[in-house]
Amino acid sequence: MTPYSVCVFCGSRMGNDPAFEATAIALGAALAKADMRLVYGAGDVGLMGAVANGAQAAGGQTFGVIPVHLLEKEVGKRDLSTFVITENMHERKKVMFMNADAIVTLPGGAGSLDELFEVLTWRQLGLHKKPVYLLDINGYWQPLLVLIRHMITNGFADESFLKHVNVVDSVEDLMAQIT
Repeated sequence: MTPYSVCVFCGSRMGNDPAFEATAIALGAALAKADMRLVYGAGDVGLMGAVANGAQAAGGQTFGVIPVHLLEKEVGKRDLSTFVITENMHERKKVMFMNADAIVTLPGGAGSLDELFEVLTWRQLGLHKKPVYLLDINGYWQPLLVLIRHMITNGFADESFLKHVNVVDSVEDLMAQIT
């Protein structure tokens, strides 16, 4: 039986705040300690590598998915429990989503936003009921939440859209909600 699986979207860079890396490592370890499988982008760089290393160091299962064109750039982490190579980014997102029970987004850039908004759009359209979490490390996601409220205020999203986004401030708060 496949364990409860958590897809983590996050940056292929570390970012400027040391708390980002520390939280990614702590998240990976917490998932492993809770017997949850990490599903992520299979990179060995940035926050992706940090979350995977945290899970592996704690003995956790890791399921990585990477498109062939990013194998070198994101340094495909081949020592995972499961390592899947896809043809493109669309396939990567689909495989990650289909193998997860919940989605967590750590700080990241345009790619992380693309992944997050795709699953939020699917949730809004009723295509899934998987919980979606923003791990808001040191307020990183606050400008995004302001933008979402701006979309609602201006009539481009319903107030219910915010109900699809669970904002948590720490790994401990996240684990309390997921478990």
